[in-house]
Amino acid sequence: MSTTTPGKMSPAAPRRSYNRFVNNPVIEDYSLRYAPRSFRTWSQYAVFSAALGGIAYLADQAIGGSLAVQFGFANAFWGILAAATVIFLTGIPIAYYCAKYNVDVDLLTRGAGFGYLGSTITSVIYASFTFIFFALEGSIMAQAFNLYFGIPLPVGYAVGSLLIIPLVAFGMTLLSKLQVWTQPIWLFLLFSPPIAVLAVDPHAISGWIGFAGSSPSGSGFNPLLFGSAAGIALSLIAQIGEQADYLRFMPDKTEKNSIGWWLAVLGAGPGWVILGATKQLMGSFFASVAVSHGTPLAQANEPIQMYHAGFTSMFGAGMLAISVATFFVILSQIKINVTNAYSGSLSWSNFFSRLLHAHPGRFVYIFLNIGISLTMMELNMFHFLGKILGFYSNVAVAWIGAVTADLVINKPLLKLSPSYVEFKRAHLYNFNPVGFGSMVIASIISVLAFFGVFGAYAAAFSSFIALAVAFVLSPIVAVITKGRYYIARDPSYHPGVGHTAMNCVACGFEYEPEDMTGCPFHKGSICSLCCSLDSDCADMCKKPHAAPSLSFGSPTV
Repeated sequence: MSTTTPGKMSPAAPRRSYNRFVNNPVIEDYSLRYAPRSFRTWSQYAVFSAALGGIAYLADQAIGGSLAVQFGFANAFWGILAAATVIFLTGIPIAYYCAKYNVDVDLLTRGAGFGYLGSTITSVIYASFTFIFFALEGSIMAQAFNLYFGIPLPVGYAVGSLLIIPLVAFGMTLLSKLQVWTQPIWLFLLFSPPIAVLAVDPHAISGWIGFAGSSPSGSGFNPLLFGSAAGIALSLIAQIGEQADYLRFMPDKTEKNSIGWWLAVLGAGPGWVILGATKQLMGSFFASVAVSHGTPLAQANEPIQMYHAGFTSMFGAGMLAISVATFFVILSQIKINVTNAYSGSLSWSNFFSRLLHAHPGRFVYIFLNIGISLTMMELNMFHFLGKILGFYSNVAVAWIGAVTADLVINKPLLKLSPSYVEFKRAHLYNFNPVGFGSMVIASIISVLAFFGVFGAYAAAFSSFIALAVAFVLSPIVAVITKGRYYIARDPSYHPGVGHTAMNCVACGFEYEPEDMTGCPFHKGSICSLCCSLDSDCADMCKKPHAAPSLSFGSPTV
């Protein structure tokens, strides 16, 4: 898109102005808004490819390797598959609604039972996911720098972080090209090492199956260790948010593109975990191979060690193997950390716009997210990976569980939640106990379980407790409250229809109707961002005396 403004500007002087970062859609990427049709010029395949590049990370291999080392083969194997099943099923409705209504996961959460301010806490949960995994991926890149170039880890952390900033600044416009161009070589380098290992040593599979690591149960199955392994793997459940950040740019679904649209949504949405779980299993396999090649158990979960062993089977011991392994690790980490930084900037934008009623632009929050991640790297978080992810998964699973319940039960079955996704401040209560309350209660119970308050089995399965409590509580609270806290002010249209554009009375720019609402305070139609940032209106539009004629400026449908 060549314009540097969100749309045409009205001749009247605007009451609110934004800096050049916010006014440039290529940089801003409609970070706090519905993604308009005029900007969604990518094909289903382009969106799918970009989203697939967002799961190029090697954290899956690191997690799989850590699980195998800590819990042994059987517990790691079944834990990974159990977590993948949960992640796939919960991801389907989230991916569908984000793609259909062209909103990110934060805007979806607002309308899926959390309310306008209730979703601020989930913005922090999601932002935490992005900076935790940015730090993890950055640590993996620094390990490659250290092994190949001899760069000290603290310096490698900084170098790996600084590399990302110029790449992520231009949002989806640059990311889509980066991911598509690098995909073929990445896929080849991902899958060729395990094939080479098995070709050279067919018995590596039996060595993997018999791999005990440091597990108290050896390579055999133990329900407590299985639960702990699955809980750590479930920390990746929030990855659907990063997939949604791409899926919001999907073209509208039509009769002509319906099959391709669904394949792209399912493949780039919940389908990420098919490749993700495969990579985790590859990580557990490579951990056993690396140990058999003499790598210390404590380093067997480092992807650079894994792929060094793998490429050694292809090219023999020497510089070529370590050079290709280093190139692959660096390429993978760049592909994923541009996504982590991008998604984190969106999430922080959503959080601070509601908290401070100010928006300096998505670009500014790239530095915040990367700064937090760099601090975590310097604190050596990689060596506390299991504990960090095990704790985090409880809260993340509670959030996703509550959202999923709203989308699959409260909307279509109970019909207590609106059939569409309402994300605008002017139409939402600040807090909705259906999703927000369910998530908070589920998080408290599961965190207590995680710390052993309810015994060893509850501690091991705390993430599953979080999912069950949130999923069950959401429809119960919806029934008790009769859905009254979803919509504070009825809109006179349903999102997803209408193609005409309207001018915002506050900033003067032109937006599509899905992003607009009527404002009695400003006496005209206002865009969702200006509405979010207004600190003077005192939510006048949601009070009984608000002028009904200003509910919205477009025709009723």
